[in-house]
Amino acid sequence: MRLNLPHEPEISRRRDQEPSAPQTTRVSVPESPLESRLPRLRQSSAERTAHAVPPPRRERRREPQVTERSREPEHRPRRTREGVAVEVRGTRLRPQEQQLLRETGRFRVLNLKDVERTIYNGDRRALQTDLEYLRERGLVSVDSVAPRNDGHWLPQKRIEVVTLTKEGERLAHETSGYAPEQKLYHGLVKPREAEHDTQIYRAYLKESERIEKAGGSNLRVELDFELKSKIQKAIRAARKADPQRDMGEIKREVAEQYELPYVRNKIEIPDARIHYDMDQGSRTGFSDVEVVTAAYRPGHMKAKSQAGFRMYASASDRARLATIEDEQHMLDWVMDL
Repeated sequence: MRLNLPHEPEISRRRDQEPSAPQTTRVSVPESPLESRLPRLRQSSAERTAHAVPPPRRERRREPQVTERSREPEHRPRRTREGVAVEVRGTRLRPQEQQLLRETGRFRVLNLKDVERTIYNGDRRALQTDLEYLRERGLVSVDSVAPRNDGHWLPQKRIEVVTLTKEGERLAHETSGYAPEQKLYHGLVKPREAEHDTQIYRAYLKESERIEKAGGSNLRVELDFELKSKIQKAIRAARKADPQRDMGEIKREVAEQYELPYVRNKIEIPDARIHYDMDQGSRTGFSDVEVVTAAYRPGHMKAKSQAGFRMYASASDRARLATIEDEQHMLDWVMDL
């Protein structure tokens, strides 16, 4: 049975027809007055500036960057007030640097404050510049050591000290002009005794001034290291030659050989022995120097006093030693550093 659908053809016709795209109309926008005048303004500006010369452009001057190192003065002057720098094995040394190497080698260790005061006349900046130069070349070493407390547990500032390296000792031998018997040292051996050892240099400066005023010249320094080594070698040689010999007799004989005092069955050895010439070298002499500290006990002080050493002490050590002074007034023989 067929059903007649009355609207079927109309529906199919509608599906077969494709929808037409909507037509759009373009709206014209009138030209802006500024756009119409812009070409004429450009042409007028070009005509006015055609013959104009542009002014020179000023370049901004840049200041050189100043660093902490560039602020330092030229540190290798060829000529100074003290003399001309000399070159030794490729290293150029000014007179102050040569003296620093010499004195550090003689006394093994120096306090930088003493170096600044004596060799550099208070010029710390020059000292620091020279130390940097010498350290870069491996000639010196600067260390910070703890001061002595002597049983007083008080916070104290550390001490800056300078010593020679092995290469610095070789260079000091070449530039010092010292006699062959003058021994030089390198390296920091006993940091705990560094403060005491640096005071030997100060005692030497005081004693050398007295010796030179008395006519002494050509001063040479012999530290206790060298004296002890000589004494021990002499004692061993005497014992080896005669093992049955009395030790006290051997020590007394060795003490006489080296002109050292023999007190209470002991050879007293000073911190330093200063040799000097008199009468243009026709005769010689020496002075034994001892640096006394607050760690000395009455018996120790008495032995050094009986030995006849020239004793020196700093102001702080002298104040502490005053508490152990007895009726013999041993501090009357101790001189100020």
